[in-house]
Amino acid sequence: MSDKRPVIKPSGRERHFKPQELIVSKTDLKGHITYANEVFLRLSDYTENEVLGQPHSMIRHPDMPRCIFKLLWDHISSGKEIFAYVLNMGKHGDHYWVYAHVTPTFDSGHKVIGYHSNRRVADPAILRSKIIPLYAELCKVEESTSNRKDGMNAASELLAKKLSDAGLAYDQFIQSL
Repeated sequence: MSDKRPVIKPSGRERHFKPQELIVSKTDLKGHITYANEVFLRLSDYTENEVLGQPHSMIRHPDMPRCIFKLLWDHISSGKEIFAYVLNMGKHGDHYWVYAHVTPTFDSGHKVIGYHSNRRVADPAILRSKIIPLYAELCKVEESTSNRKDGMNAASELLAKKLSDAGLAYDQFIQSL
């Protein structure tokens, strides 16, 4: 499958799923989807054929800070799990928030061979009070430079400073919410 997809613009409509439901997906080492459950497909409005082999970033919302994805990839590619709040976007531009738990998948020799993510309903109060303002600030920093990589690095530095000032590692911050 080709990585070329049409540009999708946010619709401003939020989608929801039930607290007892889990969104599950698996990817290869490059982040291409190898499995997506029914809840993933329903919320994103894609079919299984449309997602398999595609980069997981196909559901990335443009208001999601790139520095958070860098942090996520740095963790999982080094063999560590991570929890994160993520804003996703479906095929028609509708968005949905998730509380993601992303883990590396290991072979019998403890070599990372892919990634697995379970996503739960994100707490709306935490989103409003902490995550949405933080992500808006990080996105503003990311967009403040003419070079995307420089913007992502500047936002990563801001996030690291905020965590350091609070005396928290990223995982501690997320678990404290």
